[in-house]
Amino acid sequence: MKNKIKVIAFDADDTLWVNEPYFRETEEQFADLLEDFLPRHNIMAELYKTEIANLPLYGYGIKGFMLSMMETVLSITEGKANLEIINRVLQLGQEMLNKPVELLDGVEDVLKTLFGKYKLVVATKGDLLDQQRKLTKSGLDHYFHHIEIMSDKQERDYQKLLKHLDCKPEEFLMLGNSLKSDVLPVLSIGGHAVHIPYHTTWVHEHIEHTIEHPNFYQMESLADVLPKLI
Repeated sequence: MKNKIKVIAFDADDTLWVNEPYFRETEEQFADLLEDFLPRHNIMAELYKTEIANLPLYGYGIKGFMLSMMETVLSITEGKANLEIINRVLQLGQEMLNKPVELLDGVEDVLKTLFGKYKLVVATKGDLLDQQRKLTKSGLDHYFHHIEIMSDKQERDYQKLLKHLDCKPEEFLMLGNSLKSDVLPVLSIGGHAVHIPYHTTWVHEHIEHTIEHPNFYQMESLADVLPKLI
C-alpha cells in the first residue's frame, strides 16, 4: 500500500479524539428530564427519530442535536414543557460544545511518523465552527495539509475532495471508525480505506453486512496502519 498512497485522510470524531461518549452521556441526562412523561427507551427512540428526520435540515453535529432535543421535548410534552426543561436542554448542548478535546491513544505519534511522507488531511462530518474549534484545541492542526469539514460523506463528497486535492482515487487512503461513512463510499470510488472501530458508534453509522474488498483493511488501532505505510 505504501507505494500507491499519496494522500491519507483522517476522520476526526472517535478516530483522532473522543466524541460519541459525550452524545451518549447527554442522551442519558436528556432522558432524565422527561422521565415523568415517557419511559426512558421511548424517550431515546423519539430523540433518534427526530435526529434522523432533521439531518437534511441541520446536518451532523452538536447544534443540530440541540435543536432535535428541543423539538423532542416539545413533541413528548405536547408543547407543555416548562422553561426550566428548555433551559436545561440548552445547557446540555453548551456543555457538549465546551468539552475538552481528548486525543485517542497514539494519535499524535502516528501523525508525527507520517508527517512529511504523505499529504495528510482531515475529512470529517459535523458543524464547521465546532470541528474547527476541536481541531485547534487538539493541537494537531499543524500536521494537516488540508481540512475538509463535510456536510455528508457520500461518494460525491469524496470525489469533490479528491478533485480539490488533485488526487487519483487509487492514491487516496481514508482512516476512520465508521464503515458507512469512512469506508464504503471511498471503496466505491476506487480508493483505499481502513476501519478502526471505536467502542461506541452512533447506530446511524452501523451497517448490516460484512465488507470484502481488496482495498479494505480492518485494524484495531491507528498505530496498526504504520507497518503498511512506512
